[in-house]
Amino acid sequence: MSETVNVHDAKTHFSRLLEQAHAGKEIILSKAGKPYARLVPLAEAPGVRQPGHLQGRLDDAFFDALPDEELTAWEGR
Repeated sequence: MSETVNVHDAKTHFSRLLEQAHAGKEIILSKAGKPYARLVPLAEAPGVRQPGHLQGRLDDAFFDALPDEELTAWEGR
């Protein structure tokens, strides 16, 4: 759900609007009654990838070629 706020009110209540945006609410800033900008929360930073996560969980059979019937199913023939 979004809320439309004019620029003057946004300057007056910026801290409150910032907290609302951080909580997930979209704030539309308007100037002269027209939408001008959007205040939205930033996306979460992706986690750091750690190599070796599956070490010891896969054996060599995991890399064997697939049987023909399974290949056919994956290829949609």
